[in-house]
Amino acid sequence: MINTLRQTIQKFNMLSGGERVIVALSGGADSTALLSALNSIKEIYNLTIFAAHLNHGIRGEEAERDENFCKILCEKYNTELFTKKLNITELAARRKISVELCGREERYAFFEELSEKLNAKIATAHTASDNAETLFYNITRGSSVAGAVGIAPVRGKIIRPLIEVTRAGVEAYCAENRLEYVTDSTNLSDDYTRNKIRHCVIPVLKSLNPSLENAALRFCESAAETADYIGAQARRLIESSKTEYGWSCQILAEAHSAVLHRALVILCAENAGFSAEHRHIKLMEEAVLHSGAVELGKDVTLLSAQGTLRFCRGSAEAEEPPDHIFGGLLKFSFNGKQYIFESENNIFSKKDNRTINVRTRKSGDRFTFFDRNITKPLRKAMNEQGIPREIRDRLVVLARGETVLWCEELGFSREGRIFRHEMKLNIKIIAGKGEEYNA
Repeated sequence: MINTLRQTIQKFNMLSGGERVIVALSGGADSTALLSALNSIKEIYNLTIFAAHLNHGIRGEEAERDENFCKILCEKYNTELFTKKLNITELAARRKISVELCGREERYAFFEELSEKLNAKIATAHTASDNAETLFYNITRGSSVAGAVGIAPVRGKIIRPLIEVTRAGVEAYCAENRLEYVTDSTNLSDDYTRNKIRHCVIPVLKSLNPSLENAALRFCESAAETADYIGAQARRLIESSKTEYGWSCQILAEAHSAVLHRALVILCAENAGFSAEHRHIKLMEEAVLHSGAVELGKDVTLLSAQGTLRFCRGSAEAEEPPDHIFGGLLKFSFNGKQYIFESENNIFSKKDNRTINVRTRKSGDRFTFFDRNITKPLRKAMNEQGIPREIRDRLVVLARGETVLWCEELGFSREGRIFRHEMKLNIKIIAGKGEEYNA
């Protein structure tokens, strides 16, 4: 087992030397073997080893037994142990998620916290057997190629040195080295999905191929290569299809469906914080090809219209911008942006006693394009320039009566250009993330 572990560490560049490593220690055979194995090679890699144990508070006295076992084991290896106790059952009920998922989330949150504190990598004891179970679990849930990757050998600060060692190999190592370990009674029950796969599915498959775990590893490596390639192509597609207001549906639609699907998943994650499932992906693909909208949550909708794909967020009613300007300086915030109107002269015209208004658009507004001397209803001017319908009522307009002098996203009109030069007017917008630009 030690040779396989060292080959895995080298193959996936898990350790280069001098690292601090936290072993995720449950007290079971896998994590006990991992702690022992890393201690046996710590001089070679100049490692500083810690251990972390989370008591889930699920199995009463048995959970206390596991924690005490971990303390004794770490004393044996002169390894500093960090422990934490939670009531996972209560937490899961409050969050309305499964006990399995809640336990996993809390474990990794605990490990990540320690990782930051100790500036250390996290070593988990996932084996090739765990990887095979995860692969088939993901397949039963209808996972994509990304799910077929299985358990990644390295993910950020997390390393899995036993990922190419089978559970049988771990148990043989424990027997050879006379390592005691504890058994989690919940692993013996078929109440959990993974246990059903472990106890019922895997044995049948192993009767067909005794080297099932190695076959699963090869499959997952191939799937990882495929997923990486599709992901890279999806990133290129997102970049090439980017437009001023979103992403070009035409360019997206020309891509291979596998690349488009991954691009949509990425866009949802990065722009809506939404984890898209298969049904969402198919609906979004249909919207890209034929226009339409897909609700991704209470406040986010993916909209395909006017040849552009974009995300629309619901928000509370924003205050209207000031309804007029007096003097040479006006500053205000509206819809998450700051607007600065500054003029060397009093913006209230002495030649024409009508007030210059700062507002949103109104029915009857007209806009004259400077370079074409063509006057159109503001609605048609916005439509011609491809301004999304859902943002038009949130754009700031500078107008005198129904004559638009300046409109956000359109700029100055023909009348506005003359007005700008006479009054030396400058308009500056500061967006929500701090980007500043002259309008």
